[in-house]
Amino acid sequence: MYPLLETIKCSDGKLCNMEFHQSRFEKSCVEYFGIQPNINLMENIEIPAFAKKGIFRCRVIYSKQIEKIEFVPHQYREIQSLKLIEDNEIDYGFKYADRDRLNLLFEKRGICDDIIIVKNGCITDSTFANIVFFDGRKWLTPDTPLLTGTQRAKLLSENKIFKCRITPEDIQRYKKIGLINAMHDLEIMKPIDIKNIHF
Repeated sequence: MYPLLETIKCSDGKLCNMEFHQSRFEKSCVEYFGIQPNINLMENIEIPAFAKKGIFRCRVIYSKQIEKIEFVPHQYREIQSLKLIEDNEIDYGFKYADRDRLNLLFEKRGICDDIIIVKNGCITDSTFANIVFFDGRKWLTPDTPLLTGTQRAKLLSENKIFKCRITPEDIQRYKKIGLINAMHDLEIMKPIDIKNIHF
């Protein structure tokens, strides 16, 4: 079994969205490792002095116990174009520390900055984020993600985004696309014009 990973945003010494990270951590322990966890992530993460100012990625690598916690300075990737890549076999239902399959798909991006993975005829995720589409009134997210991200879960719970089935044929109905993850919420992400999606 591969180790799993939680990537948590640490902003000026504060860990963000911990309710959603804890929930996914517990669910993954039960469903993937077959154990009932008694670990509170917040109580097990000590923020080092160097990470108490600025934006850091707190990476918690775990199996049946926490194996490693590290803090990495975060640099936002500028994504201006995306290429649709089909893979009907990919499985990323858990946040695996091993990203080999995603990295192989990323290499197929051509001149684009990242990819949109299409599985069984449906839009799923990019290589590092869940996807949201803007229809002119509201943001919608595919109901077929590879990974149910914590930022996605938070925004759904707040009714800031809404789930629906989205296929490649639907893309031209939308005006903009955005990428969200633990580090990027709706306010931080930079929307991408639909014309910059390559088929």
